[in-house]
Amino acid sequence: MVKILFRLFLATFLLGVAGIIAILWVFWKWGQDLPPYHQLSRYEPPVASRVHAGNGALLAEFATQKRLFVPVKAMPPQLVHAFLSAEDKAFFQHPGVDPIALTRAVITNVAAMGSGRRLIGASTITQQVAKNFLLTNELSFDRKIKEAILAIRMERAFTKEQILALYLNEIYLGYGSYGVAAAALNYFDKSLDKLDLHEMAYLAALPKAPSNYHPQRKTKAAIGRRNWVLRQMQENGYITASEAAAARAQPLGIRAASGFDETSAPYFTEEIRRLLIERYGSDTLYEGGLSVRSTLDPILQEKAQRALREGLEALDRRQGWRGALGRLDQTADLNTQLAEYTKALPDLRYAALVTDVQDKRAEIYVNGQIATIPFELAKWAYPPRRPDGVRPPPLTSLKEALAIDDIIIVQPPDEAKDLLKEGYEPKTGEFALGQRPAVEGAIVALDPHTGRMLALVGGYDYRVSEFNRATQARRQPGSAFKPFVYLAALDKGYSPTTLILDAPLALDQGQGKPKWKPANYTRKFYGPSIMRVGIEKSRNLMTARLAMAIGMPTVQEYAAKFGIDAEMPPYLSMSLGAGETTLLKLTAAYGQIVNGGRKIEVSLIDRIQDRYGRTLMRHDGRDCSACAVREGWQGQKIPELAISGEQLTSPASAYQMVSMLEGVITRGTGRRIADSGLVLAGKTGTTNDNTNAMFIGFSPDLVVGVYVGYDIPRPLGKSETGSTAAVPIFKDFMIDALANAPAIPFRRPGGISLVPVHAETGERVRHDDKMAVLEVFKPGQRPKSGILIDLPDASPASGVDAPALY
Repeated sequence: MVKILFRLFLATFLLGVAGIIAILWVFWKWGQDLPPYHQLSRYEPPVASRVHAGNGALLAEFATQKRLFVPVKAMPPQLVHAFLSAEDKAFFQHPGVDPIALTRAVITNVAAMGSGRRLIGASTITQQVAKNFLLTNELSFDRKIKEAILAIRMERAFTKEQILALYLNEIYLGYGSYGVAAAALNYFDKSLDKLDLHEMAYLAALPKAPSNYHPQRKTKAAIGRRNWVLRQMQENGYITASEAAAARAQPLGIRAASGFDETSAPYFTEEIRRLLIERYGSDTLYEGGLSVRSTLDPILQEKAQRALREGLEALDRRQGWRGALGRLDQTADLNTQLAEYTKALPDLRYAALVTDVQDKRAEIYVNGQIATIPFELAKWAYPPRRPDGVRPPPLTSLKEALAIDDIIIVQPPDEAKDLLKEGYEPKTGEFALGQRPAVEGAIVALDPHTGRMLALVGGYDYRVSEFNRATQARRQPGSAFKPFVYLAALDKGYSPTTLILDAPLALDQGQGKPKWKPANYTRKFYGPSIMRVGIEKSRNLMTARLAMAIGMPTVQEYAAKFGIDAEMPPYLSMSLGAGETTLLKLTAAYGQIVNGGRKIEVSLIDRIQDRYGRTLMRHDGRDCSACAVREGWQGQKIPELAISGEQLTSPASAYQMVSMLEGVITRGTGRRIADSGLVLAGKTGTTNDNTNAMFIGFSPDLVVGVYVGYDIPRPLGKSETGSTAAVPIFKDFMIDALANAPAIPFRRPGGISLVPVHAETGERVRHDDKMAVLEVFKPGQRPKSGILIDLPDASPASGVDAPALY
């Protein structure tokens, strides 16, 4: 008997040893091609990078999977409890695999065989993490063994909190949501900290099979599963019976995600995307979970978009009507056709069907209702100029432009302000006739003190053209470059009342070439004129003589140090803006005038943080160690931060230039802005044959650049210049942008004198003289100094006049 018992014991022992060896062999065999635990500790799941506006509004996400990373300690405790109750209540006790749950699942599933009931699983949260990150979704014994091995290794590589963070941030919960943060936004339009208990329970009900608990298609099942999670939370002691009952009484309460902030800034976000890829690479951008706080001001961005859109449309209307979008397809659904056309249009522009046309009005079908286009809001629609430059006569009847069954663009009258200037008061139900402009443009707004980009619009419609005309289009600035020639002269001791001869100028260009003979826009000569008049009236001959006086190497130096063109050739025509640059570079250069002559670095990004909140980059690099007060602020002196930026020009010269550019708006080529009532300064720029139009201007704290032109250069239209094409856009934007801003003058540096002089002659006058202007003088300067820049002109030999840049 003893022998028999001993043999049974020995056999049992040997079987046990053999079983252990078999298990160890299985773990070794299947674990060979799996990463060891020390490599697992370096694993991070892919997380979406997000770009926020300056006010915190979400602008864009860049991701291969829309997953947001949130540390567990930042999640509501009840949310964590809900997932533990639903998925792995013994999470903090088991070593990666739960033997008790596994045994229970085996017994339950064996008992349920043949009953048709759904089999239950026993995967722990750690096993789910291992499966989701490192394994496929195949259903096999092989994969389950590997899953268990990896789970045990992960428990050695990570803490429980780290595993839980990986799980809650990577689990797929339906609706395109990876992780609980994304799911909270997509299901309830809420951040995690705003979720209610019943909403947390519903999210915890989803990991097993999100499609089985779809809130719309399978509402009853979704509520049942949510209520089951609430019961589990109650049984586990995480909530009381009353809390569970109150939560069960709630509907699902699904709300569609409101998505990004209403501000649309596609050109801006694309620039940021390129910058991030250049700095960190594509993998980090799309999977690294970067948090980017941009410089964008959503309010200014919306105003910039509207100003540019309306300005381009107004210019395009002046060039004539190019016809309807299309004709009605009688075989297709009307509303579907109009919806397809409208989808391709900017906001507040709609496709409409012409249903009747009379001489003075047209009836249309738009947005499901009947409306009217009055003659006053469509009389611009006569054909463009003929090849010989002659414009056909204006419309006398809308029948000349529109026909029944035409599909056209219409817009609310207040989106076409240029059509309301004659005092027409639109009635309810009236629309203006619209047209997608053929001309393009851009607008950019910067903080001149920091270089922060506040608004950027690179074209009429990003969906049609992603080409950014503010940053990618190199164009001639024309006379918008002239202030830097004058600024260089001011730094050399010239004053705003220095006289410059405005007379014919002809220069040899080399053997066999015609003489270069610049001309003023008016084709007139004005004799000796003060420097202020030269910039206000944009006199080409004066500017060319001034550039000759200071030397083209100096002009090149200023173009380079102000960031306009580092490789400007030494040709005199460059002083008139014949070189090429971008709108952004030119706008930043003007910012370096109004800020007192300090260099700024344009930035679209204030700060970049990684997924854990560590700061990777900060635009403002000034030291502010004194800003951190451990005991808190209690009336201490505010720390003084050092002024950053190289001094490019003297503050006095910069202020003289600002004053002269104020005169451009008061008396010069920008006088269309004079009635705005704002403190503004700036300069127009128009290039050869009116192909490009610019206006760069500023208030004391905002610098704005506007560009208008065709992508394939051609004339903008007869008499279309920077004054007519770009200035109205700048004016509309600044009036809107500065509507609630305090009116402050330009900041004046010390050590200068303000003397009333005649705006055209530079002679001293009384303060109350109607032509008086307070001129800015440095120490030692005085009104009408007597200096006359009078370089000898060449003989008026025959030659071709170079087209004016003005």
